[in-house]
Amino acid sequence: MISSKPGILICWSRQWGSERTGKWGPVKNLGRIVRSVQAFRREFSRCDTGLTPIPAKPFRLGIALGGGFARGIAHVGVLRVLEKENIPINYIAGTSVGALIGAIYCSGVSAEEMEKIACRVRFRDFARWTISRMGFASNQRMIGFLQSVLKVKTFEELRIPLAVTATDFATGSGAVFDSGSLVDPVRASCAYPGMFLPVNVNGQLCVDGMLAHPVPTQPLRDVGCSHVLGVHLKGRWGTSTGPRHLFDVIGQCFAIAQDKNDGLWRPWADLAIEPNVSAFKYDDFECTPDLLRAGEEAMRAALPQVRAWMQTDSVRAGAPGFPKVQQLAAD
Repeated sequence: MISSKPGILICWSRQWGSERTGKWGPVKNLGRIVRSVQAFRREFSRCDTGLTPIPAKPFRLGIALGGGFARGIAHVGVLRVLEKENIPINYIAGTSVGALIGAIYCSGVSAEEMEKIACRVRFRDFARWTISRMGFASNQRMIGFLQSVLKVKTFEELRIPLAVTATDFATGSGAVFDSGSLVDPVRASCAYPGMFLPVNVNGQLCVDGMLAHPVPTQPLRDVGCSHVLGVHLKGRWGTSTGPRHLFDVIGQCFAIAQDKNDGLWRPWADLAIEPNVSAFKYDDFECTPDLLRAGEEAMRAALPQVRAWMQTDSVRAGAPGFPKVQQLAAD
C-alpha cells in the first residue's frame, strides 16, 4: 500500500509494521528496498523458467485527423507521405474535415487521387447557403459529393477502419460512429455550429465533432492502437485586420476554445504534429498546393519518430488506457 504527500513517498506494510499489533506501519529505507527488488528482477530475468513470455503488443498505428475546414487539405499531404514511405496505417479517426478526408482515404481513394479532388473542390460542392433559424448553410450537397468520391457506402466496407466523431447537441458529449452508413456521420461531424444545420444520425442530433474531440486521439486508444499520431491544424488570427464576417468571429472563437482544451486530446497522443497552416483562412480552398505542402513537411519531420516506433516491440509506457510505470523515489 502506497501513500504520498507533496514531496514525500511513504510505503506502508502490515508485514513490516508493528509485529505485536499487526497494524500498518511505515517502511524505512524505501530506496534500498526498491533497488533490491530491481536487482531481483534482473536476476530472475536471466533464469530459464520454462514459462512462455508475454508477447509484446504489436505495432498498430492510429492517425487522428483534426478539424480546420479548408486547412484540412493539409491532411492529404500527411497521408501522401505515409503512403509513399510505406508506413502502415491500422486505424484513422477524424473530426470535421478530418472525418471527410479520413472517410475518402479509408474507402480506397489514393492520396494522389485525393490531391486532384482537393485541387478542384470548392465550398459550393458540399454546401448551399440557406435561410434557417439554426444555420446559414445546409451541407445537404455533401451527400452527392460523398457519393461521387467514396468507393464504398458503409464503415464495414472500408479498406482501413475509421472512427468518425461528432458532438451530441443535447448532452455535449462526444459521439463516435464506426458502423453503418458513412454519409450521415461524416455530415454530422462537419456540421459547424452557426454555419451548417445540425444533422440527425439515427435519432441523435449532432453538430461538429471539434467541440468534443478537437483531435480524436482517444477513440484510437479505445480500439487498441499502440501508437497514436495526432494532426492538429492550428489557426492563428491576424491581428492586423479585423474579422471579415460572422464566420471569422465564430472561427476565432473555436480556435480559442481549442487552445484551452488541448488537454482533451494531447494526453492520448504519442506524437502531435502541427502543419504550418496558420497563414490560411478557413475558406482558402484556392491554396490547395500550399496546404498540401504544409502537411507533407510536417509529416516528413515526424518520420524518424514513426520509424523508431516500428523498430521497437514496446509500447509507450504510461499512455492513457495502458499499464502505467510507477516511479518510486529512491533516498
